[in-house]
Amino acid sequence: MQDGISGKTADLVARAWRSGGAFGIVLLPALSLSAYWLGGEGLMLSVAIAAPVLFALFGLARRARPAAVADTGIVGFATEAGLVQALDGVMADLPVNGRTSGCFVVMFDDLDVVLHRHGRLARTRMVARTGERLGLAVREGDVVALLSGDGFAVSLAPVRRFDLENAVQMAARLQAAATAPLALDEVTVHPSVSVGFCLADRAPMPRGASLLDAARIAADEALRNGPGAIRAFQPDMTRRRADRAELRAGLEQALDEGQVRPWFQPQISTETGKISGFEALARWHHPERGIIPPLEFLPLVEDAGLSERLGEVILYGALSALTRWDKAGHKIPRVAVNFSAPELRNPKLADKLKWELDRFNLTPDRLTIEVLETVAARSDDDVIVSNLARIAGLGCGIDLDDFGTGQASIANIRRFAVKRIKIDRCFVTHADTDPEQKKMVAAILSLCEQLGLDTVAEGVETPGEHATLAQLGCGHVQGFGIARPMAVEETFGWISRHDQGIARTLRIGRQAP
Repeated sequence: MQDGISGKTADLVARAWRSGGAFGIVLLPALSLSAYWLGGEGLMLSVAIAAPVLFALFGLARRARPAAVADTGIVGFATEAGLVQALDGVMADLPVNGRTSGCFVVMFDDLDVVLHRHGRLARTRMVARTGERLGLAVREGDVVALLSGDGFAVSLAPVRRFDLENAVQMAARLQAAATAPLALDEVTVHPSVSVGFCLADRAPMPRGASLLDAARIAADEALRNGPGAIRAFQPDMTRRRADRAELRAGLEQALDEGQVRPWFQPQISTETGKISGFEALARWHHPERGIIPPLEFLPLVEDAGLSERLGEVILYGALSALTRWDKAGHKIPRVAVNFSAPELRNPKLADKLKWELDRFNLTPDRLTIEVLETVAARSDDDVIVSNLARIAGLGCGIDLDDFGTGQASIANIRRFAVKRIKIDRCFVTHADTDPEQKKMVAAILSLCEQLGLDTVAEGVETPGEHATLAQLGCGHVQGFGIARPMAVEETFGWISRHDQGIARTLRIGRQAP
């Protein structure tokens, strides 16, 4: 009999569980009285304790599991189609009930980094765990959906007041939920996300798909300005997105037709004042839009999978420039070329460099390869390690670019056979007037001196910065204060003027101890 009574009470609790939320809490007194009538004080006490816990857990589950549930691979989240359906319903009801809403898109800044450092399983688990966190950060009635490309979208249940300030606060809350440190077995990762959003009344068209697309456009803009950026949709973003799509479509043709070619920025020895080299920097000479800045098209190159093709173009242009300077009688020791991670993963890269150097009849010491510190920090990439070792073995120089902004260890500096450190401009700026900046630069230079590494400071814009770096012992400088990047045709006149001016310029030497 007792088992039967307990079963009836359990059934009552289960029904209350299924009804959920505040309605379930209202039923709590009735449940307690029923338990007392059926099983006495003991059962009533059990129900009184257990039921609120069950209702609370159910409330959390409902918040994490929206109505438009489908099989997404992450339990309890909507598909993109389900989200659009939910947004259609929201957009249709807004004019009737006088409320408002919005859509947020959350995109990872660093999924590829997690993939390279920790593997595909860790990447998949990070996406799943982040989705769970977003589900717990939203309110009941909000919809969380998994998007293609491992991003998430959040549709807000309509509210009476939701303006730009509220939307920014909501975006920051989603960002905070997604970026908390995440423990994956023995590894702790620190996710980084950018967020784009669109208010319902700012959508280009009163449809769910239009609202989601606007939030996606804003998220793309945030990614371009990230990591960790937040952007609200603006109508001109649509035009900029179309422009980028047009550029992306024309990139391959531009590379083939020679529209993309290197410009050259000089590097100067602080000891002699002479030109110690040039850095080759990609520029796109668009036939209609003129010179397109690298910040606009370099991300498109990587998205389109054309990094290696761009590298070939810039390398050819750089080595061609060296031979032209030699023929003109200018003594330029070396040219530096930036190589991206996709290029450095090519197992035949060292063979390709040797072939190109032989083709131009140049010795390997005339070529320097610049590697970003963020790439060097990925010490688990054996292909990159092997390639850089072989390139150094050829006799080419290895520069570690943007030093101080990443996480490259001293061990990696040795492992990658780095010969010169490039001090990032964030340390160079105001080094002559800011004591803290000066201390930071001095510390980097002291480290390099102890390790026997040469140094070059980039982003030098004033004579004061130039003088301070020279006095602290930095070997070379480059930046707008020396010269802006220029086409190869312009370098000949600049080299002649600089060489002629050396004799008339007081050399800035290292400060005596």
